[in-house]
Amino acid sequence: MLSRLAAIVLMLAACLASPARAQEAAAPFDADLQRLAEILGALHYLRGICGSNEGAKWRAEMQALIDAETPSGERRTRMIAGFNRGYNGFQTTYRSCTPAADLAIRRYLEEGSKISRDLTARYAN
Repeated sequence: MLSRLAAIVLMLAACLASPARAQEAAAPFDADLQRLAEILGALHYLRGICGSNEGAKWRAEMQALIDAETPSGERRTRMIAGFNRGYNGFQTTYRSCTPAADLAIRRYLEEGSKISRDLTARYAN
């Protein structure tokens, strides 16, 4: 499941990549990208405390998404804030891996995969 989400995120990032826009307007999929960023932040924290030994995998996935989408200004700020919100939200709640943290990981992997598939299906060329 983990490698599938990572592959979907990378595919999504590649599909959504577009030349820089002269004027950065909100894209119709920005809310989904922000939610995906929040999920990646949560996974970055939760997988770390649950001993996944993945290092910065989820942070790297977020960076790949930003690199492919190349948002600037407010869009970039919102995506990064989403990642940080996901990370910080669980950091204040969980200090160690619990059954609830494992459940949250599974749910976020499923939700992230669904968002990635939906965005790819809707907006990929």
